[in-house]
Amino acid sequence: QVQLVESGGGLVQAGGSLRLSCAVSESIFSISVMGWFRQAPGKEREFVAVKRYWGSPYYADSVKGRFIFIRDNVNNTVYLQMNSLKSEDTAVYYCAAKMRDSDVLVPHEYDYWGQGTQVTVSS
Repeated sequence: QVQLVESGGGLVQAGGSLRLSCAVSESIFSISVMGWFRQAPGKEREFVAVKRYWGSPYYADSVKGRFIFIRDNVNNTVYLQMNSLKSEDTAVYYCAAKMRDSDVLVPHEYDYWGQGTQVTVSS
């Protein structure tokens, strides 16, 4: 059973930055795909960013150029560096792990989830 623990959320003004962390309980080498998702009040959970064990990260259009997905295979941690934050980025952010490299944009295809961390961007 893989456990994921997020941290780093908080309140920030529009235009500011936050870095979210997700600590993984076992070797990240065993996990094919790590993803970040978010869910705003009254909305469905949506894809933010994903990174396979190999290759470059892939981002949702809404965050491309502002967010950076960092996968630290040595320390079994993934990060989401969020820059130029906007009020519409306000949501609970989740990291997720997927053991098979398929349907990586679909939340319900992920095997493990963290507890979520709140990000609030004030305008």
